[in-house]
Amino acid sequence: MISSIDDHLSALYRLRRFGIKLGLATISRLMRGLGNPQDSFSSIHVAGTNGKGSIAAFLSSVLSHGGYRVGLYTSPHLVRFNERIQINGRPISDKDVAQVAEAVRRIYTQAEPPTFFECATAMALYHFASERVDWAVLETGMGGRYDATNVVYPEVCIISNISMEHQEYLGNTVAKIAREKAGIIKSGAGVVTGTRQKSALRVIEQAATAKKAHLSRLGKEIRIRKNQKGGFTYLGMKCRWPGLTVGLLGDHQITNAALALGALELLIEKGLDLPDRAIYAGLAATRWPGRLEIFSREPFILLDGAHNPSAARTLRKFLEKSMAFRGLTMVVGILQDKAWKPMLRDFAAVADRMILTRPQYERAADPYELASFARSIKEAVDAIPHLPDAISLALEETSTTGAVCITGSLYTVGDARAYLDGHRMRSESA
Repeated sequence: MISSIDDHLSALYRLRRFGIKLGLATISRLMRGLGNPQDSFSSIHVAGTNGKGSIAAFLSSVLSHGGYRVGLYTSPHLVRFNERIQINGRPISDKDVAQVAEAVRRIYTQAEPPTFFECATAMALYHFASERVDWAVLETGMGGRYDATNVVYPEVCIISNISMEHQEYLGNTVAKIAREKAGIIKSGAGVVTGTRQKSALRVIEQAATAKKAHLSRLGKEIRIRKNQKGGFTYLGMKCRWPGLTVGLLGDHQITNAALALGALELLIEKGLDLPDRAIYAGLAATRWPGRLEIFSREPFILLDGAHNPSAARTLRKFLEKSMAFRGLTMVVGILQDKAWKPMLRDFAAVADRMILTRPQYERAADPYELASFARSIKEAVDAIPHLPDAISLALEETSTTGAVCITGSLYTVGDARAYLDGHRMRSESA
């Protein structure tokens, strides 16, 4: 019998050989075998191209500050699998990982094995039910309609935005991708979206109408007014919250916070008891590692998991607006199936130097291929396949007035964070 946490995680990671299989048959079978744990708590479902994790983190923090017991399920993790499954900001313990993994394993050994993501999702939902959470905030893995998380029947859904991604699975137009993400909308549930493209918004509106779901759109039913101090006022359908601040860097996080507030406003209308103090304190206290995270100030190290062209543009804007360095070195590792050429163009526009590398992940792009393209638009480009070596070189050759930004993928940021944490511990013990 599998017993240790390492054995359980090794068995779980072996499921990655089954790749990505979109569909609800396997996860539904797991849920039935586990007693349908997803029916024992209220849930909020978050989909979209970018911002899903930040929105989910805002929701978890605010509800926790409101006195609720809140489960949070996100992906991928940065350093440890436990980060994916949290309750009130605390990752699941190793002991509980082993227990829920064993419970799920007993179900699927008698049927077709699930994918890694299906198994992880089942573990999260079972754990949340076992721990009797009041709310679960769930981030989709890919798309929405056939994503394993879509076994829940949420009180409210959020579709953050739509960009071209995972086209081999979701479709080759914005409208087709929007249709997949709109698949999380359930009959009678509220819907909040920040989507602006007409074709995508039309799809979401049609899905909401078909499900008789109330739709709130950023810029229409939901509006924000930024102030000069970096905060904002939320202007919703009935609620107004002035002087709000968020605990995450970047103007885009105000948009993400507004979408979270839109969902909470719909829940308040349904009877959710949530005092204003929980909203103010929860937004300000939100932390989400690896997203415009200042890891160190001396030397200055910024970690950001920008993993597609839209996120790369957001990072570029942040660096142009907020960071005035005498030298910026960007350490970049991107997955092969991403649109990495436009990403590299944006990174090259703000970097003084680029070091192309790769995370320890089978889908990682060849850094030499990335560097070959990057050299056509920038002279100062190096390819260092081993990520720790790439980071070491960047730190060694960056002046005290310069900065290092590590980006391109959450897998890159996760590997970098693990290395930097270890390096910091060794330095402190020396």
